[in-house]
Amino acid sequence: MKAMNRLLIGALLAAALVLTSCGQPRYAQFGGYAQGGTWSVKANLAGVKARPAEIQKTIEAILEEIDTTLSGYNKASQLSRFNAGEAVELSPMFKEVLAAADRFKEETGGAVDCSAGAIFEKWGFGFGPGLNFNAIAQGYSCDKVAAYLYSIGVKDMLVDIGEIFCDGLNPAGKPWRVGVDRPVDGNNTPGADLDGIWESDGKAQGIVTSGNYRKFYIKDGKKYSHTIDPRSGYPVEHNLLSATIVAPSALEADAYATYCMVIGVEAAREFILSRPDLEGYLISDTEWASPGFNLVKQ
Repeated sequence: MKAMNRLLIGALLAAALVLTSCGQPRYAQFGGYAQGGTWSVKANLAGVKARPAEIQKTIEAILEEIDTTLSGYNKASQLSRFNAGEAVELSPMFKEVLAAADRFKEETGGAVDCSAGAIFEKWGFGFGPGLNFNAIAQGYSCDKVAAYLYSIGVKDMLVDIGEIFCDGLNPAGKPWRVGVDRPVDGNNTPGADLDGIWESDGKAQGIVTSGNYRKFYIKDGKKYSHTIDPRSGYPVEHNLLSATIVAPSALEADAYATYCMVIGVEAAREFILSRPDLEGYLISDTEWASPGFNLVKQ
């Protein structure tokens, strides 16, 4: 999974459990470890019959299924065995993500290509040749957890699995707020140095940031970033440091944030403005936010 090697955005909320009388907001927090990092979920359980322990267990099961299906780091996963050439009976989850990967590859003209694992491996940023779902797996994970929460009646939620999906309001009855990390070399702790804060408008939205300042190496005095353009086979060399995308789903936000990092500032700006369902924030030597990106500067 992309996990901690990409720009991550953290939710700016107290980690407290909030309980009030029946029918009123009743927020609970869940969390654990998955996909190379920690995950957290904040949800309003008012009217929800499932017990918190059951919710925690179910979310853990969802993330475990994703790991054993899509992880390139888990050598026993379906993806790892498929890449190794084994005869694998693909699960519905695998087929769903593969279909999404094919859709994004076609839509982006090959700029987001989950079948380009061999190229990433060549440059030292992969886990072996074959399929690599890093560009969409964490966003997909957020959406799967959110779908479960919707199924048990949750309306107000924030799901943070490296990438973020949110809907409704936070425990204070206000829109969810998410910090955007400052994309400078050495800022390796999400939330430690923020460039600004994005505020939701209460709708169901995924928000994902992709950047080039946490995973790179320098060879012979030249910096090689982990953002590879599958069309050329080389790491990108433009000056876009990070791209934050807000989309109807975390899966889409994940894929399009990667796409923007591949195509660079000018093309990314044009792409975002061409899509009424997207908002974006781009940081290079300058900063640009689309008209509907609700940013509060630090």
